[in-house]
Amino acid sequence: MGVTGGETPGAHGGERIAQALQAHGVACIYTLCGGHISPILAAAKARGMRIVDVRDEATAVFAADAAARLSGRPGVAAVTAGPGIANTITALKNAQLAQSPVVLLGGAAPTALQGRGALQDIDQRPLVEPHVKRFFKMQRVRDLGPAVAEAFALAQAGVPGPVFIECPVDLLYDEANIRQWYADAAGKGHSLPERALRWYLNRHVQRMFAGSQVLAPVQARPVATPAAIDSHVRAALATLGRAERPLAIIGSQAVVRADQAQALAEAVARLGVPVYLSGMARGLLGRDHPLQLRHQRRQALRESDCVLLAGVPCDFRLDYGRHVRRSATLVAANRSAKEARLNRRPDIAAIGDAGDFIQALARQAGDRPPATWGAWQATLRARDATRETEIDAQAAARGEHVNPIALLRALEREAGENALIVADGGDFVATASYVLHPRGPLTWLDPGAFGTLGVGAGFAIGAATTRPERETWIVFGDGACGWGLVEFDTFVRHGLPVIAIVGNDAGWTQIAREQVKVLGDDVGTVLARTDYHAVAAGFGAEGIVVRHMDEVLPALQRARELARQGRPVLVNVWLAKTEFREGSLSM
Repeated sequence: MGVTGGETPGAHGGERIAQALQAHGVACIYTLCGGHISPILAAAKARGMRIVDVRDEATAVFAADAAARLSGRPGVAAVTAGPGIANTITALKNAQLAQSPVVLLGGAAPTALQGRGALQDIDQRPLVEPHVKRFFKMQRVRDLGPAVAEAFALAQAGVPGPVFIECPVDLLYDEANIRQWYADAAGKGHSLPERALRWYLNRHVQRMFAGSQVLAPVQARPVATPAAIDSHVRAALATLGRAERPLAIIGSQAVVRADQAQALAEAVARLGVPVYLSGMARGLLGRDHPLQLRHQRRQALRESDCVLLAGVPCDFRLDYGRHVRRSATLVAANRSAKEARLNRRPDIAAIGDAGDFIQALARQAGDRPPATWGAWQATLRARDATRETEIDAQAAARGEHVNPIALLRALEREAGENALIVADGGDFVATASYVLHPRGPLTWLDPGAFGTLGVGAGFAIGAATTRPERETWIVFGDGACGWGLVEFDTFVRHGLPVIAIVGNDAGWTQIAREQVKVLGDDVGTVLARTDYHAVAAGFGAEGIVVRHMDEVLPALQRARELARQGRPVLVNVWLAKTEFREGSLSM
């Protein structure tokens, strides 16, 4: 990445943004079209960028979020003004809480008409600003390219997150047309108010286009990786050396630098600390690494005498820090000082990139972990083995329809070694997180701390366009898939061979289980055994229905074969009820 081209005659604002995106190596823009942003899309396409148009603006941001997580570079979405931007808020907040670097380009009403009742004109700043690292409100054409460069750097700096650039429509079209538009709006009257209006609009246009006679080159800015101070590395290493029962929990923030994922995996292996992986870090060590644990995390934390949280805050997922026993030494490696100290003050707060911190620990550690860790690791692995045996027994149970655990066991066996799994749902997907083993680093995508349903289709679009060599699967709950069904149209139009497995138990089961128990009423939690496969087929994809266990294997094999042919597929599986996740509702 770097400078693209020399100075050229002035170009419209859409071309300036496209030039800046190209300088930052952007290969794909996710969008839903709108007149306010058309020049950006046309110019980006002319420069060879792929334009993936979706059916909901939130999907565009979810796709950019997934692309960012998998590439380590900001994902880019573009949406039109007003309702287009309003529709992105959930996805923006999800990206913010997941710490994903996203650049959102949003249209806006003409600069001179904002606040005067123009089409789709609202004050977008108070709507968007709480959910982004910075809100850029553009007012001059010449500033568009530099704003993109600043947005890319800011999205990746420190704690990553989304950035918004508001692009008024009169900054995006060519100067001649905009000057003519303003001249027509000024009229030709000779009264004092009419002459004053012409003077004002002419001065306004001069300010908008001042300095835009040439298209100056744009250069991507270097982004420094925040690093913990060396004394904290040494202190953490000494603490680990004294520990008899150390434990690490590695989360999404540790793999925000996607190009370092393999190096991080090697460092974890050298360090030798038993580890639980969460979020985007799932799959970091492959399917069956001896250090990786999957079950009984709460019990392990209560027994550990030294806990390393790498990119993981003490939020609801760790019972606000109560899962870590008080006598344990707590080391928190995190880019955010606030998150490192959230709910539980660590003994060592290593503020910097969590992945780099683990690599630094591994470089300074000895060749072999302490011998006492072997017995501790064996204890934890024995518990894992016991739990896996219990899951096997639960998978063997048969009912009227398909046992969801048995279905997931079958998916674990049949999915390709290059599979990338997108998780979108409640009960069924939470069950999948216990059963499915991601194949390698950056092969698992879930919403993150916000727990957003509806991410699946957008994440799959981002995954399939960023990692086209991988076999992309969505594990959908039947409730969650309601948001994404329309995007099967997008899968078909753009040739994205996504395989969706819908766990159809005709309800919002994660909610219903506790609601019925506590309140004695299933109100609002009941769905139907809907023909989701027929909906997908209506969009031109392939739809398969599975009602009994003996149909599962042929359906999965058929789905993979169709995907290899370039066809998107939805497999609608009628699930039997289970109590696998009894009492699992989080607050």
